[in-house]
Amino acid sequence: MFSDYSGNSTGPSKEFSAPTSLGAYQAGSYGNEQSIQEAPIDSNLNNFKVDDNIVSVDETTFFFQRDLRTGKLVNLPNLIATGDKTPFLPDRVAKSIPFSSAKLPEILNHFSLKPQTRDANTIGETIRGCERAAINGEQKFCATSLESFIDLSISTLGKQIQLLSIEFSKETKNPLFTISRGMQNMGEHELVCHKMEYPGAVFLCHALNKTGVYKVPLVGRDGTKANALAVCHKDTSGWNPKHMAFQILKVKPGTVPICHFLFRDTLVWVSNSTAK
Repeated sequence: MFSDYSGNSTGPSKEFSAPTSLGAYQAGSYGNEQSIQEAPIDSNLNNFKVDDNIVSVDETTFFFQRDLRTGKLVNLPNLIATGDKTPFLPDRVAKSIPFSSAKLPEILNHFSLKPQTRDANTIGETIRGCERAAINGEQKFCATSLESFIDLSISTLGKQIQLLSIEFSKETKNPLFTISRGMQNMGEHELVCHKMEYPGAVFLCHALNKTGVYKVPLVGRDGTKANALAVCHKDTSGWNPKHMAFQILKVKPGTVPICHFLFRDTLVWVSNSTAK
């Protein structure tokens, strides 16, 4: 499970080109900052039409919990996107490199990056996202090595935990899936860890109160089977009123649970004692 994220390189990965969108996680979007934005998407779950036997389905972004059910058609282009294979830096190397906005020039120098370039700006955005203050009811940290990823997760959830990831039976370019039978509620004691753009793997992990995690089996139009992960936030009262979810669903903070699927590179720790 961890082999894809551990590495021995001390320099920037050759694959430092992760997707620019961070998906459902937007740094600051739960609070009052908007440091990283997701591209505007006009999306409603399963708003589709048939035209000359071609099915057109809006991208599935945020949706109501009632729509997380067997038989529902979803369009998940970010789920099938090529994964970011940037590995963790060795723990000793990660500890030797500053990870702070105040030390950004030193960080850029270490990775031989020039200021004001795309990569330099991306590093700055990632660090600022990690430095964002937690909102009410949120626990968060950023892990820059495999050791810190495991240790910080255990210190947050305890030792009886399991790591969930998104799995595919095969690669596919078709983003249309149907939710199949066998969805599993993994409980509300979780840490959702978003893969951030950085020369070495960085995961921003956070837990929000009253957030449920679900393992969702999917079947693609081309027969591809996938085990996806979705979360439903039951309390959004502390979110920024300008969060994209409220714009898409046309609801106000704290009124209804809001759900979304997780991106392919997202990992989720859950407590074994709360999985149902």
